[in-house]
Amino acid sequence: MTQLKPIVSHSHLDSIPSSAAGKFKADKSSSSTSTYIHRLRFNSSLQKLTLWSFLFLVAVLFFFLLSPPSPPPPRRKNLQSTTPWGGSDWERRVRSSARVRSKTGLSVLVTGAAGFVGTHVSIALKRRGDGVLGLDNFNTYYDVALKESRKSLLDRTGVFVVEGDINDGVLLRKLFDVVAFTHVMHLAAQAGVRYAMQNPNSYIHSNIAGFVSLLEVCKSVNPQPAIVWASSSSVYGLNSKVPFSEKDRTDHPASLYAATKKADEAIAHAYNYIHGLSITGLRFFTVYGPWGRPDMAYFFFTKDILEGKEISVFEGPNHGTVARDFTYIDDVVKGCLASLDTAKKSTGSGGKKKGAAQLRIFNLGNTKPVPVSKLLSILEKLLKVKAKRKVVSLPRNGDVQFTHANISLAYKELGYKPTTNLETGLKKFVKWYVGYYDPKKKSAW
Repeated sequence: MTQLKPIVSHSHLDSIPSSAAGKFKADKSSSSTSTYIHRLRFNSSLQKLTLWSFLFLVAVLFFFLLSPPSPPPPRRKNLQSTTPWGGSDWERRVRSSARVRSKTGLSVLVTGAAGFVGTHVSIALKRRGDGVLGLDNFNTYYDVALKESRKSLLDRTGVFVVEGDINDGVLLRKLFDVVAFTHVMHLAAQAGVRYAMQNPNSYIHSNIAGFVSLLEVCKSVNPQPAIVWASSSSVYGLNSKVPFSEKDRTDHPASLYAATKKADEAIAHAYNYIHGLSITGLRFFTVYGPWGRPDMAYFFFTKDILEGKEISVFEGPNHGTVARDFTYIDDVVKGCLASLDTAKKSTGSGGKKKGAAQLRIFNLGNTKPVPVSKLLSILEKLLKVKAKRKVVSLPRNGDVQFTHANISLAYKELGYKPTTNLETGLKKFVKWYVGYYDPKKKSAW
């Protein structure tokens, strides 16, 4: 089947709805899974947390220093020459985009705004009257044309996306000079578990150095913004007690990506404790939906089914089930906005802490893990095409056998309650996918 070409779609973002918490148990036939089951908890004292944080950061830095040079993070060529920032017109666009248009609105800097979650969050904030400014470096980790299409969608919604890197401290300081942001929604990161095996330094550059660069600017501005940032369910790593709780240990990462997110959680603790920054971390669980990432299974499964390509379906040891807590994008967006709305003000001034500041971490999942084989079956049904399946063993490339979120804390503190089941969410995704890549078939939906 001929490969489909992307066509810029003007379809709107889908809305949302709710379901009760589900239960998932690790496959009992898997000896590997049962080996890891435990119920150890982090000691809540500052001394123990500081020790774990220090040891983990030492491990990550040790890896970075001893690893051989790898290619720099993939970016668009001629970044500065194609879209220079600065000047009166540029500042006017920045101010206009970040202008609050409701009495209780926030002024939010969204990093990674042209990414999957970033686009949806930016539009949701803008539509309710918040001021929103986007920042994205449009790297080439996946199809830049998709990011450009998201940017066009943001433009039509009134969100200006500045093209630049979060490691550019001069640019970040300039943005805060132009706009006194009340909040930062930090979603910029090098994504993908498997890509870390090819380009590990890109994860250190974006996920650790980039996070520190952002926090350095946020700690020094007045007033300091409250920060909400994207961690990941990957931090639970080889933990096989289910469902995963925020109190569970997270010191057995299965990938470098997970290790960088774990390191960021420790870094967030340090900046909160030392500088009084209000910081909320969100552990996303396999987010999917329209305008999604092409490197995610539901996305490339759809592509490969339509192109008649063979699809590898992973299974765990002893034919164990591989399952994910698939979470629809609109549910995640609600969790993000609730986190921003409930974030307390930072307490520092000029980089100096004046009092204890809020520090939180939440799971944002669906609580209903679904086998990946069932995901594929749902896509076959929606696309009306039979997939060419090939069952293979789960490789040791950073993928874990299952994820399952305990969202009781997010429900209590944020009112977070996911409402979209997998089949409903995938139907919305497939409708978008067909309309975006093959508008001739759009009428069938």
